[in-house]
Amino acid sequence: MEAFILSDGRGTPGATVFSSPHSGAHYPEAFLQGSQLDPLTLRSSEDAFVDTLFASAPDYGAALLTARFPRAYVDLNRARTELDPAIVDIPRHPGVNPRISAGLGVIPRVVSGGRVIQSGRMTREEADLRLAQVHTPYHNALNRLLQTARIRHGHAILIDCHSMPHEALRVQNLPGGRRRPEIVLGDRFGTSCAPWISDLAYDAFTAAGFAVARNAPFAGGYITETYGIPAQNMHALQIEIDRSLYMDEARIAPRSDFAAFRDRLTPVIAALAQAGGMGQALAAE
Repeated sequence: MEAFILSDGRGTPGATVFSSPHSGAHYPEAFLQGSQLDPLTLRSSEDAFVDTLFASAPDYGAALLTARFPRAYVDLNRARTELDPAIVDIPRHPGVNPRISAGLGVIPRVVSGGRVIQSGRMTREEADLRLAQVHTPYHNALNRLLQTARIRHGHAILIDCHSMPHEALRVQNLPGGRRRPEIVLGDRFGTSCAPWISDLAYDAFTAAGFAVARNAPFAGGYITETYGIPAQNMHALQIEIDRSLYMDEARIAPRSDFAAFRDRLTPVIAALAQAGGMGQALAAE
């Protein structure tokens, strides 16, 4: 099975590429049988339905790349070198990064809530095969799309689409009566994209009635860091959407008003998809 689904933009391809790396829901049978968790619990780390929320992006000329395989199987928002010695049979080294220590390496040890996926460890060969089948082809496709956009338009813009549990923001202090954020934009504190791109996204979500925050608690991960190089005319912005707005998190099922919520996102998606044209206009000034 292909590691991804690619929906090309309609008409003349634009400079914007949308990516949904955590919405994959194909769980290999051997993986399910080897897990000590039930299928619903395994899905708790999944950005369920995010690919559907952004499905209109190609209508506005932007390519949409979505994962087939789930985050619990391979986390595409990690470097392929972020292997956890607690799940893969590799030597342990001091100074392991916090993501791996938490069990959230490229092949995760746990899902949401720290629940362990499987007992025992896999061989390095098994891990490499999983990465070759899932991680490498996805990132090859994403890089190809962005490089093609940059060649065609002089710049490329990646919109990295994610969802966050409602409880992720439950302890955030909101002085002055401000609304709790429903959308979090991550540009790695201004380093992964030009300011006008994050400003455009902020304004578009705000105009659609959303409460928006920047870089807290999510500033962007491996994908944003890797592909967001403004000095090379490569820009990346991460978007996190509160899952409770469109789905029942306990059942991992769309809410009854899912279609209305998706429609609410349409003008935001259109603005982001067409942002490449604005970048050309600004560059010409």
